[in-house]
This record gives sequence, C-alpha cells and structure tokens, in this order.
Amino acid sequence: MDGREALNEKRTGKGQWAHGFMQELQKRDVRLTSLVYSHLYTIKTLLRLKPDLYVSPTSYIVPALIGKWISCAIVVHDLIAFQNEPHDFKAMWIERLTLRWALKYSKWVFTVSKATKRDLLERFPWVEPAKVRVIYAGPSLTGNTKSEVRNPKQRTTILCIGTLCPRKNQLRLIEAFEHLPRRGRIKEGGLELALAGARGWHDDEIVQKAKKTPNVTWLGHVSDDQYRELLESATIFALPSLYEGFGLAVLDAMIMGIPVLTSARGSLKEIAGDAALYIDPENIDSITEGLKRLLKDENLRSDLAEKGLRQAQKFSWERTVDLFLQFIQ
Repeated sequence: MDGREALNEKRTGKGQWAHGFMQELQKRDVRLTSLVYSHLYTIKTLLRLKPDLYVSPTSYIVPALIGKWISCAIVVHDLIAFQNEPHDFKAMWIERLTLRWALKYSKWVFTVSKATKRDLLERFPWVEPAKVRVIYAGPSLTGNTKSEVRNPKQRTTILCIGTLCPRKNQLRLIEAFEHLPRRGRIKEGGLELALAGARGWHDDEIVQKAKKTPNVTWLGHVSDDQYRELLESATIFALPSLYEGFGLAVLDAMIMGIPVLTSARGSLKEIAGDAALYIDPENIDSITEGLKRLLKDENLRSDLAEKGLRQAQKFSWERTVDLFLQFIQ
C-alpha cells in the first residue's frame, strides 16, 4: 500500500482516509507492507516484490504506469480535478493525465461515496460499473466521542475545518458571518468563527478576509488533539462546500454531537442524511439565515445533534475494510 499520505503528520482529507484505512487493515489477517518511496522507487520495489495487490489510496501515478504487470486497486475520492473551478494546477493535471490509465489498468476501483461513483461513471462511461465499488470511510476521531462531555450552552463558536480554497467556500462563510446581528458577535466573549486548515490554492482573499473581519480566526493546520478540542468547543459546524467526495469533517462533527450546517452538493447529503441543515452554498443570504436559525433555535441544534449521532453510526473503518476485503477476495 502507498503509505505516504497516511503517514504524513499534516494529513489532508485523503491522507486521513488512508490513515484510517491502514490502521484498520493492520488489524486483519493481511500481510501489509507500507511503501513511502518515490514513484520510481515504488515501481521498482513492486516489480521485485510482486505482491498480490498494490493499493493506491491517494494517487493514480503508479497504477497508471504499472497496472499492466501488477494487480492494483485505486481509491477515487472525488472528481474535483475534472470540474471547471479553481484548483491546484499541478495536482489537477496530474490527475487528469493519470486517472484514465489507472482506471484502465487497475484490477479494482473503489470510491468513498455513491456520489463519487456516479461522477466517475458519468465522466468515464466506458468503465464497467461492476468494477467500481463504494466503501465509504470512518471517522478521524478515536476514543470517547460522546456529546455529553460538553455543555452546549457554553459553546459560542462556529467552526469550519478544511483546506483553504474556493471549493470549501470559506470566503462566503466569512461574509455570511459578517451579516449576523452585531450584538453578541462583536462583544467580548461573543460569537466567533474559527477556521482551521492549511493553505491550499487561490486562497489569498480568504486569508485576508479572515484577518480583517472581527471575531474571525484562522488557525492554520491543527494537530489531531487540537482538532478534537475545536470540535468539542463548537456550537455549530459549518461546511458550505461547493463539492465534496465524502466530507470526513462532517462525519467527525456528527459523531461529536455537533449540529451541522452544510450544502447538498456532491456527497454531503448522502453522508449527513437528515442530520444537517442544508443551505445554498452560492447564496450568502442563505448561509446567513442558516446560521441564524441554528444559533437561535436550541431545539433545532439538539435535534440535529441527536440525529447526527445516529447517522454517524452508519460509518466505520471496520465497515470500510470489510467491504474492501469482501470485494477483492
């Protein structure tokens, strides 16, 4: 298995997926070797080891190049690189150049949601649907995740976690936050908006807006412990994303009993079900009204928190690895 992103200390969403998947796979009756080499060295190693299967959870490069000679399985998280929206230029073109060949040569193709599978088959209609299986994901958090450990009345933070980029829609979220009633937002100890996530692409305006807007804090990349602490202290988790292949942070918020505000784009409604308040992510007024509803209505927050805890139980790394092993064996 390609373990580079799984073992990276500053993991993004795909890295978190790979990390959770690898941890669970290590518990099974599987002889697992994690490779952290460059692509060229990985190819040389695979040709020497001749494993039963090479799993590539975050990159298509090696399967595209070696899939003729070694059995490969790829994990497709999303089709962002093929959409007409701002994206990291290098990553976009690498995916565009390699995914087609990886799909052609890989023995198995896995996706993290039904939405991603649908997007994949629409983009590449020649791929045999039976070759593509949905295996979902599990939460990033481990240990005690019961919502009772927090006092909801003390939480005054709107939290958004994700790499800074136009797709995550942090700029509109900040603008919606600005439109909330001034009383209670600007005063000492009042409501705040906390953004957590590393810098991504086309994010200068997001960073500048966060710095200039009162009671908005951008924390940058946070450790696993900080991630948990932020969720534990949040009143609302807001991710008005324009597109998600899965949305791990939404799952983590639900499993912590945090009411979620999000969009119905990509896989988000598939993951959150009836446990979120949905808004139009391209309409600032819609985001603002959604935030107002959640901040004013304690019953709504409690209802979504309870539904979120139930919805989150549908997803686990045990289930993901079970589905994976059932398909390849």
